[in-house]
Amino acid sequence: MTEFLDALNHPMRHEIELLREIILGSTGGLTENIKWNGPNYTFDQQDRITMRIQPPKQIQLIFHIGAKKQEQPKDRIIQSQSKLLVWKENDRAVVTFKNSSDIDHGKKELSSIVNEWILNTK
Repeated sequence: MTEFLDALNHPMRHEIELLREIILGSTGGLTENIKWNGPNYTFDQQDRITMRIQPPKQIQLIFHIGAKKQEQPKDRIIQSQSKLLVWKENDRAVVTFKNSSDIDHGKKELSSIVNEWILNTK
């Protein structure tokens, strides 16, 4: 992943690294790879969190249950009341960060979201 990010020369590299650290430190069993030209996190080889790093004005974390469209669950995957989460459908939510200050302020909340997401999508 480091080589991929080095080659990008991304202006928000520091923020990307902060988010990588939070995500990987939130729960065990996550594997990091590259998807959609950004860091992607899988659990049991199933995509769960994808980092959208283009365009380089902000970074978004897409919480999902895989790339293929599936039947919508009746309720949201997690019951978090976090204002960080913007729900797109019951099985997909987005968290947006514009700078490292946003990340620092949302670190604890983001870690909880990652934990709950992985727990509920096993």
